[in-house]
Amino acid sequence: MDLVLNETQRQLKETLREFGEKEIAPYVSEYDRLEEFPVEIIKKATDLGLMGACIPEPYGGAGLDYLTYTLIIEWVARYCQIVGLALSAPGGLVGSGLLQYGTEDQRQKYLIRLTKGEVFAGGGVTEPRSGSDVGGTDTRCIKDGNSYILNGAKAWISFLMHAKWFITFATIDKSKKYKGLCAFIVEADWPGVSRSPYKNKVGFRPLSTGELVFDEVRVPKENLVGEEGQGFPVAMCAVENGRLTVSARCIGVAQACLEESIQYAKDRIVFENPIGRYQQIQNMIVDMVVGIEAARYFTYRLAQVKDQGFRGRREASIAKLYASEMLMKTATDAMQIFGAYSCSSEYNVGRYWRDAKFFQIIEGTNQIHRNLIGEYALGYRKDKT
Repeated sequence: MDLVLNETQRQLKETLREFGEKEIAPYVSEYDRLEEFPVEIIKKATDLGLMGACIPEPYGGAGLDYLTYTLIIEWVARYCQIVGLALSAPGGLVGSGLLQYGTEDQRQKYLIRLTKGEVFAGGGVTEPRSGSDVGGTDTRCIKDGNSYILNGAKAWISFLMHAKWFITFATIDKSKKYKGLCAFIVEADWPGVSRSPYKNKVGFRPLSTGELVFDEVRVPKENLVGEEGQGFPVAMCAVENGRLTVSARCIGVAQACLEESIQYAKDRIVFENPIGRYQQIQNMIVDMVVGIEAARYFTYRLAQVKDQGFRGRREASIAKLYASEMLMKTATDAMQIFGAYSCSSEYNVGRYWRDAKFFQIIEGTNQIHRNLIGEYALGYRKDKT
């Protein structure tokens, strides 16, 4: 895809380059090591209007198209994909379901503050037993007068200790499977809500992640998102937008791998030559270049499909699968180019490699996406847009 940036996009790219080099690059290795969430950096990015940039202006966003939103996430992820994740939350996994299915009161109370960066929020989908099987949710809800009682547990929930609220899912009738699923906004400090973070993670270290437990949590009916039994469409809206930004973050990290590998290949002298002169190194660089370009095509196409008003479920699976597989190979090749130095904290490639593996798992494992793409190809699924 020969993407020609418009004036707004060109200005954004330059702004983000300056922001990344000044505000992120000098600090990212340290806060990754310490597992510290870069709250102040994210707030500075929010001041630039980058938080949930695709959210309409009445709800605190910039009202940008999905393609420009995708570019923002990619360019930020070049410096830190966790900052990119935080900026994508209002338009992705956390806020998109609320925007499409929530009431006006819910948007006013919860979405605007999220988009303005005044609070953080999380999406409670994954469970200890059911990961990609949203219809197999074990968390239960029982209607009790003007409220619902929630019991259950969610696992690997992002923004766990910083979130003020979560959009989460529970079944009101397990026998109905997907049609029994309900979506709720649950505030983090309500009675019965508890959080237990996972520490010393291999990747995604600055992101607070862990278990979210509901023990007789009373949720007012005003916090039901959509109708009873409409939780699955709410969840799918969220994860489909999330897959777009996952793909963009993969490209940003892969671009960082490529640029740093090129510089190292020029500087590293072996047998009196820069290692970039050797064909095996060049082959790895070529694979990075071609892989990144192809991932951009799939991801930008998905963004354009969404800008045309379509869900792009098939395109989302293709983009997420390809971009995350490409990143894993790119990061592995970068480690090989750096050799033993890839183990040193002096270089970033070790962090890129640690994060890369988990992009193959989040927002639907790549095995799930292979199944989906295969079903579209065979005609078992018909919603091609």
